[in-house]
Amino acid sequence: MIKDKFFDRQFYLDFLHKRIGGLKYGYRQNIAITGDEFIGKTSLILKFLKQFSDNRIIIVYLETRPESLASFAKRFIGTLLYAFLMNSGITLKEDLDFLLNKSQRYIPKTVESINTILNSLGKNNRNNLFAELMSLCEIINQEAGKYCVVVFDEFHNLENIGAKKLYHEWSKLLVLQKNTMYIIISSMQFKTKAILARDLSLLFGNFELISLEPFDIKTSLEYLRQELRTLSLEKKLLDFIVRFTGGYPLYLEIITKALLNNRTTDLPGLLEDLLFDTSSILNQKFSNYIKRFLGSTYSQDYLSILYLISCGHNKIKDIAHILHKPRKEILARLNYLLEVDTLTRSGDFLKINDRLFGFWMRFVYQEKLHSLTFDIKNQKAQFRENLEAMISEFVINAQKSISDRVAELMRLFEDETIQLERKRIRLTHFREIKPLEFNTKGLEGGLIARSRENVWVMAFKQHLVTEEDIAEFALECRKYRHKLQRKIIITFDNVDSNAKLRALEEKILTWDLSQLNQILDLFSRPRVIA
Repeated sequence: MIKDKFFDRQFYLDFLHKRIGGLKYGYRQNIAITGDEFIGKTSLILKFLKQFSDNRIIIVYLETRPESLASFAKRFIGTLLYAFLMNSGITLKEDLDFLLNKSQRYIPKTVESINTILNSLGKNNRNNLFAELMSLCEIINQEAGKYCVVVFDEFHNLENIGAKKLYHEWSKLLVLQKNTMYIIISSMQFKTKAILARDLSLLFGNFELISLEPFDIKTSLEYLRQELRTLSLEKKLLDFIVRFTGGYPLYLEIITKALLNNRTTDLPGLLEDLLFDTSSILNQKFSNYIKRFLGSTYSQDYLSILYLISCGHNKIKDIAHILHKPRKEILARLNYLLEVDTLTRSGDFLKINDRLFGFWMRFVYQEKLHSLTFDIKNQKAQFRENLEAMISEFVINAQKSISDRVAELMRLFEDETIQLERKRIRLTHFREIKPLEFNTKGLEGGLIARSRENVWVMAFKQHLVTEEDIAEFALECRKYRHKLQRKIIITFDNVDSNAKLRALEEKILTWDLSQLNQILDLFSRPRVIA
């Protein structure tokens, strides 16, 4: 999360404005926002709250935490009333009695219901208290004509407030409440998806799932150029920072601040300080993250699996072979790492979600663990050597053509499967991969790859892919129809809406750099930054 300023995320802000603005016109769509820790979910909501202004809509933002049901109830009521009175011209206090007293004049029925809830907090058998609290939003709508948007940040903590049959009660409300909208936010992506699929899967009132992604390449570079405009950092190093951080706002912020504070362009030296030194912010962050595994029965298995994946051994069969353990046992450990969002799975491949943590795991944690001496100076020198080798490899690859880089990638395919977006793709082991020229204006060359049974045809486009490009590419591909399995256009830009529809008709896959880089990541190859 970038704390000092908010950068970009305009797509998500516009999305929230549209969905929340539609509530007062009878369009209610609940939203679930997920994303990795520190990706900027809370920053997004707080930025939205700062921008949004509509006297007919009350936004109730609550950071959920493990607490008693009584404590939660009082916090929810206080936040609801404070938000209701926000535009009343009254100088507000964060005091529940004060808020109740001031609200009595405007929403007496709501206050009466609140007092009933507060008087019952000490009593037993309050099984439906959560539902009663949420129903206050509908009472406000009936009394004052205002619509409520309830935002639960890290909503999964609601499970720890002691509300019985929480999801059962909530799911009934989600169907009935037409004038209340819910936005739930969570860093626990695996768990959130399971809850939405199992406990809150509804015909009406269901949640639209939005995944907050890291900055894309263009946005990351814009951020770096803006922040580092007073430093003369080479383009290749800016590109490497984008690759190294994966576009995570927190890591971009930490690195740029460190570069500016030290007034240095020595990126390897800076990253050495940030990642290797035990007192550094990133070293402490990752060391604390490791501690969650150390107390468990299978801690060594978890750490060994993470280390192997960070080194590029990211297929289940390879991990089981190297650790000399049954596949069933490895799957049990992997399932836990998937459930706590340390890993994600893409077909036959596994990936550490936090790429910087993966680097630290491989070159800092494990190196220190395996060191025979306490020679910190030597360990740091080895770390810097590894870092400089990575930068050098990145720069060398960046000088290659996209055709050469994709061909090198495809030579690594061994009939594995991956999951790209919602499509499962088998990465055929090819016996021949050759450059391909097209007799068209738009397409800028490509590749043809053959196996015994299949042919893949690829085309590359620097700029926007148009419907005409799709039509021309489809025509070229018809030459290989008898064995053709995949038709793919890779673009550095985007695909216009008409081209997307035509591509679906022609069964052509359109990949942008984000999708190509996902595959490069799985094979531990440097990303393409363009």
